[in-house]
Amino acid sequence: MALMASRIVGSKWRAVAAVQKWWRSSYSSSAAVMAAAEPENMMGLKDYADYRRSLYGQITHKALLVDAVGTLVLPSQPMAQIYRTIGEKYGVNYSEDEILYRYRRAYGQPWGKSRLRYVNDGRPFWQYIVSYSTGCSDSQYFEELYNYYMTDKAWHLCDPNAEQVFKALRKSGVKLAVVSNFDTRLRPLLRALKCDNWFDAVAVSAEVEAEKPNPTIFLKACELLDVNPEDAVHVGDDRRNDIWGARDAGCDALLWGSDVHSFKEVAQRIGVQV
Repeated sequence: MALMASRIVGSKWRAVAAVQKWWRSSYSSSAAVMAAAEPENMMGLKDYADYRRSLYGQITHKALLVDAVGTLVLPSQPMAQIYRTIGEKYGVNYSEDEILYRYRRAYGQPWGKSRLRYVNDGRPFWQYIVSYSTGCSDSQYFEELYNYYMTDKAWHLCDPNAEQVFKALRKSGVKLAVVSNFDTRLRPLLRALKCDNWFDAVAVSAEVEAEKPNPTIFLKACELLDVNPEDAVHVGDDRRNDIWGARDAGCDALLWGSDVHSFKEVAQRIGVQV
């Protein structure tokens, strides 16, 4: 009896390990993981996945957390092009290559005035970035540029089928939240793109006062959705901020552009067909 119990417990933990390996693999396809798995673990994976779906009505997770920039939305034009085009009338004469180089250098340096880059509307941080990148400190130039990035002209949806997928997820009982390192312009931006009503909650670093990969922002999103972290999966395009951060919070995570390439794929991984 003791030997049988030991085997059952051992099999259970191998199943848990297998499904975690499936979700947390850096491979773009779970098939690669399955092919490398031992037959017993493959059976455990199927059993455990079926078990999770039985708990939540044929789905593996109760909630989907979505990164904003790079996953949900993308800039419609290169940043350096916009900085230069708007800046020409204010005397900006740096080339786009120069602006891009200076932007990356400024953005990559520690922001000494706060432990957070985005505090409230993020103006002090972005004033520094714009001034350093372009050599122009004109306040009117900054305001025009700052306000431009709050409009639907500046951004577009990464996946044109996102709305259809998110509707199917919510219909299946999956709660949705945006989790983003952004300032307070994110909410009006989502409204401008007419996608704010797709989500049950929005966790913005400027409001939460924690930036990814800090697990606090993921935990806040789960709190807003009223789910446990282990019942949520996050999708984002940054391995450090999105994948490592989400896992540190206890969530599962999928790397956009590697593990999945569309929200339809995300839905399929959760167990929702679109």
